[in-house]
Amino acid sequence: MICRAMPLSPARGFTLIEVLVAISVMALMSLMVWRGLDGMLRTQSSLQTRADEVRTLQAGLAQWQTDLDQLAELPGTPSWDWDGRVLRLTRRSAEAPANTLADNNTNPSTSVRVVAWTWRVDPGRPGGGDWQRWQSGPLSQRQDWQTAWNLAQQWSQTPTDSTRAAQVQIHPLSGWQLFVHRGGSWANPLSSDAVNPDPAQAVVPGGRSNADHTTPDGVRLVLSLPPGPAGSGTLSLDWVRPTLSGAPS
Repeated sequence: MICRAMPLSPARGFTLIEVLVAISVMALMSLMVWRGLDGMLRTQSSLQTRADEVRTLQAGLAQWQTDLDQLAELPGTPSWDWDGRVLRLTRRSAEAPANTLADNNTNPSTSVRVVAWTWRVDPGRPGGGDWQRWQSGPLSQRQDWQTAWNLAQQWSQTPTDSTRAAQVQIHPLSGWQLFVHRGGSWANPLSSDAVNPDPAQAVVPGGRSNADHTTPDGVRLVLSLPPGPAGSGTLSLDWVRPTLSGAPS
């Protein structure tokens, strides 16, 4: 019996057109995946930037309130001074309780710091400027306090490399305003009503009342935020002196 071999069917491969179509589909899918990943990364980066900006602003506002809460009202030492450009504060330091500043020939019995807040113009920054804070080291001698008090004023006007070393950049701002609560109402700190609410209040040389250097009953901070990750618009924060029996309205 003779067996005849059956002819084998030829092996069929992919045509050139099929290969090109498959490559095109894979390239399109890769492009879609890449765009999706890129969008996710951009969103994550944007959210992280916004979170960082918000945390920085919150930390600055918390520091602002802490500085005011820790104001040291010492005999013969201003606790507060606002000249329209810089706010200078004498605040208690964590190193020791604040009772009074010692003269050079006495033993120190206190430790305080001089703190300054300002808005510095910078055309290169969002909004045209930055909210900044400066602080001195712990002080126990009145002469050292006076030097730091003067340095804070100098820092706000013509900062040097040494004074910049003690400053912290808080947040970009378009501007800021301060209002104080004295005599039962809110007023501009430089107005006559805020500086000298009591007609019998003594006036120091230069026309500024002693009340201008005392802690107000309340402080209203108004910040103008430029467009940015943390938002934009006006942000207002009220502070009330902890020892005040009735909150200002």
